[in-house]
Parts: sequence; C-alpha cells; structure tokens
Amino acid sequence: MKLILNSLNYSPELTGIGKYNGEMCLELVTRGVNVNVIVAPPYYPEWEVHEGFSGFLYKTEKKEGVNVIRCPLYVPKNVSTIKRLIHLSTFAISSAFALLTQLFKKPDVVFLVQPTLFCAPFVLLFCKLTGAKSIMHVQDFEIDAMFGLGMMGEDDSKVTSFIKSIESWLMKRFDAVSTISYSMIENAVAKGVNRENIIYFPNWSDTEFVTPETDGTALKKEWGFSESEKIVLYAGNIGKKQGLEVVLEAAKHFESNTNVKFVFVGAGAHVDVLKSQAEKLVLNNVVFLPLQPWELVPQMLALADIHLVVQKKGAADAVLPSKLTNILSVGGHALVTTEADTELGKLAEKHEGIFHCVEPENTQEFIKGLTYLLESATNECNKVARTFANGFLAKDKILDNFLIDVETLIKK
Repeated sequence: MKLILNSLNYSPELTGIGKYNGEMCLELVTRGVNVNVIVAPPYYPEWEVHEGFSGFLYKTEKKEGVNVIRCPLYVPKNVSTIKRLIHLSTFAISSAFALLTQLFKKPDVVFLVQPTLFCAPFVLLFCKLTGAKSIMHVQDFEIDAMFGLGMMGEDDSKVTSFIKSIESWLMKRFDAVSTISYSMIENAVAKGVNRENIIYFPNWSDTEFVTPETDGTALKKEWGFSESEKIVLYAGNIGKKQGLEVVLEAAKHFESNTNVKFVFVGAGAHVDVLKSQAEKLVLNNVVFLPLQPWELVPQMLALADIHLVVQKKGAADAVLPSKLTNILSVGGHALVTTEADTELGKLAEKHEGIFHCVEPENTQEFIKGLTYLLESATNECNKVARTFANGFLAKDKILDNFLIDVETLIKK
C-alpha cells in the first residue's frame, strides 16, 4: 500500500497532532506501508519554526523509512484570526505544489488531516486525477472551533451558514472521513457525511511505556520540589482555546497553602500572556517549564498529584484534548472542564471515577473540584483510568484496526 499523509503537523513536534502523525507513520512503515508525508516544518506549539528547519524553503528527506516533504508556510509570532487564516492558506498552497510531485507515483490513498480544511480542494482534485482514495481525518473541527470560541468575531448567521455549507460540501466528497471520538462522528453525520463512510480512529497512548509503575521522584526533585509538595500539573499547548486563566485564579485561591504548587509544562501562542498575568497576581506557587522530551513524559506524569485538562465552552466536542490519553494511561487523577452532554462528560458518567468533571469557565466550580481531588486523591494509581487505557487506548490495537479499515476502503 502507498499512503500520502497531508498535514500541517508532524514529528519532531512533541505534542498534539504532530506527535500522533509521526507515531502513526512510523508504525505504518513497520507494517509494510510505503509512506510519503507532505507537512510543514515543525513549529507547534511554540508558533516558531524549530531550529534547523526553514519556513521559506521546501526540504525533502527520508527519516526512519518515511519520505518527508517539508513545505514553506507563514508562521505568525503573535497569532490572530487573520494571521491564522494566512498561515493555513500558505500551507494549502505550498503543499499543493508538493502533492503535484506525487502525481505519477500511483498512491493508493491520501490521508488529509484537519486542520487544515484549506487543503481539501486540491487533495480531492489530486485523488480524482490519480484514482487514489481520499480520507479526511478530523482531529479538530476547525470551523466549529473558530465559531465556538468566538475567533471569527460577532456571529453573522449568513456568513456562518455559508462557511459551514462549504465545509459540508467538501467533507461529503471524500471517500471516507475518520475522526477521534463518537461525538465527532455524530458531528460529521450532522454535516452530511454518510455514516457508512466514517472511520473511528481515536488517538492512543503507548500503554507499555506510559505506565503507573513509573517513578517521578527524581524528576520532581530535579525541578526543585520537595517530596511532600502536591503538584497540580497542566502539560501541553498553552493557547487561547484552553482558557487557562481559571488555573491562575485557582492558584491565587490556594496561595496560602504553600504545599500546593501549580506547574505549567508547555508552550503556545498564549504562554506570554499567561506568564504576565501570573506576575501581576504575584503567584509564588506557579511555575512555568518548557515542553519535555518524550522519554521524560512518563516521569513528568507520574510526579503529578492532579492533572488538569482545561478547555473553554464551545470547544469540547470540536477539539478533543489529546493529552488525556497519556493521563489515563499513567493512571492519573484528572480534573477536566467539560459540559455533561459532551463526549468527555458522557465518558465520566459511564466510567465512574475515570476523571472528575467541572463546568468550563466557572472558577468556583474549578476550585471546588480541585479541592475535592486534593483531599481525596492519593498517590495510588487511578485504576479506572488505567483499565480504560488498556482496553481502549493501546496504540498497536488502534493502528491495526485503522490499517484494516484503510485496506477495506482501497478495495472498494
């Protein structure tokens, strides 16, 4: 099988879509798939092109069996809605030229990851010309996220309807749409995608590497914390859609309890704003650290007493937090901001104790939930979370099932 991945994000990005794309492609190569990827240079979540890569030039390389084409794009330092749209558009254009180089290589399938939807028209045209099957994989419903988080300004019903009709028109023309949750499947159906053409392809965890048996004591000491201090950890992208100001408000509430420390590990477009707010509030119980290499992630997760999964209202079923998979795998105790009728809310109801849910953007409820977990959670593994991870998030099982689905699609 010959597969082309078309996506903004790819390894060596440490979080989110780039991490999953990188792991997927390496695993597919070990299963005998010829993989070519058309991607941007690594820039996420720092919103800065990594050292050793260029945002202005094409670059080709073969890395661990994967043929990689890096495409130039505009990466704004200060992200706004207009700059984000330009960012997505430049990659759509540059990646279209890269895709042209694959025109006569007889690919079997093109796997486009949303975001960005902007690449969809040319991918569909390419597949029409080559006979390749087209799959749109939805990690984020970017249109829903933009409107749900107010990134498009005041809601104009006519403009909203027009943009969503284009999204629906494009999605229905792919041979298959895959996505990472059951609520996202229902969303795709609501957008007009035939249910029979939808593939469930969730994010995963390396449950053999991220385990409750990992000891985080050494890393906790290295970071300057005492053994008795309780660590409330947020790790991942620090962006606007998270609404992480609520964590600073909680830290202000707990500042008299010197035994509780709030640790942000990550980077993102909103990190400088958050740091500035923490300084204004004179929060001595808040620490910011950079993203950690993958080999340290299990230790990082193990040292935390409480894990935070924070999102704003309107994002829960448009953007599913990928960080949760590893929190569950390590058997962590997590506080998750989500409405009861979302995928995460229903998961918490079905698997009682898997994590603790509170209403998004509600400081008092957030503090109340955090207080409950700090008083009740122990150093023991959250067995409900770990059992769920073993049963539903194991990487090999998910990728094997996905490969079967793709092979079935190709034979149609």
